[in-house]
Amino acid sequence: MSDVDLTGAAARPIPQLGRRVFEVRALKSGFLTLLTWLAAVLASVPLFSVIYMLLVQGGTRLFGADFLEVLTGLPPAGFEMGGGIGPAIVGTLVMVAIASAISIPLGILAAIYLGVLEPKSRIAMISRFLAKVLTGFPSILAGVFVYAVLVIRYGYSAWAGGVALAVLMLPTVVLAAEEAMAQVPQRMKDAAYGMGCTRTQVIWKVVLPTGLPGILTGVMLAVAGAAGESAPLLFTALFSNYYVSQLAELSDPTASLSILIYNFSGMPFPNQIELAWTASLVLVLIVLVFNILARLVGQPKV
Repeated sequence: MSDVDLTGAAARPIPQLGRRVFEVRALKSGFLTLLTWLAAVLASVPLFSVIYMLLVQGGTRLFGADFLEVLTGLPPAGFEMGGGIGPAIVGTLVMVAIASAISIPLGILAAIYLGVLEPKSRIAMISRFLAKVLTGFPSILAGVFVYAVLVIRYGYSAWAGGVALAVLMLPTVVLAAEEAMAQVPQRMKDAAYGMGCTRTQVIWKVVLPTGLPGILTGVMLAVAGAAGESAPLLFTALFSNYYVSQLAELSDPTASLSILIYNFSGMPFPNQIELAWTASLVLVLIVLVFNILARLVGQPKV
């Protein structure tokens, strides 16, 4: 019986799997593919036009003979030529570092509670909902909030700017870290519990190391978003023409790239307008670096 079946199977004609160009499904697939590519190209036109404009307008000073002066010099007065954006670069990095020191530990601890300890409790559901609401929170309102809480009492400072940026970073860190921890396989946690590990040991030895790439991706994206914020810094850090070189100077108004761009772009002096373009290019490069790091860290290891 088996011989008959094998012979009959061998005698059957093999179906042709070649693609027919003028078949309806092939035409529809080709049309939708072409439409997708066209939409992608149209969507990338504004992005590449902005990058091209920044390279043309800001690259002349950044990649010119005076690039050291541009990166390290003090912002110039309106009637002076030369000058740099060094204080703004340092101030931006300092305030982002303050915001990261506040938001990352709090965000990861909150994510541990939401994703591991009590994921289905009422407090967790409310907190998760509020974190999602805060992701669409207008950044200027974060500046107004910190202005009312800190600036009115203690004045403009890098501390106030860092707190305002931390308010904006916190929901992104919380949601990204919670999602990364939720992706940890339950069998890994069950195996750890079966070996006698406590809940704390499971969190520190299993959940956090396994979910670390996703957590770091969320942190990098939050840092990149905070580096480009300007509205909250108008109410909290204001601006300064000097470097932050001492810890005591963190209590004074502090320069930032976004506020420098805002101030210099409306000036009638060509030198400051050129520096605004250069600062825009530097800010884009900083954000680009953080986004590339987020993609590299978030890639699954084979």
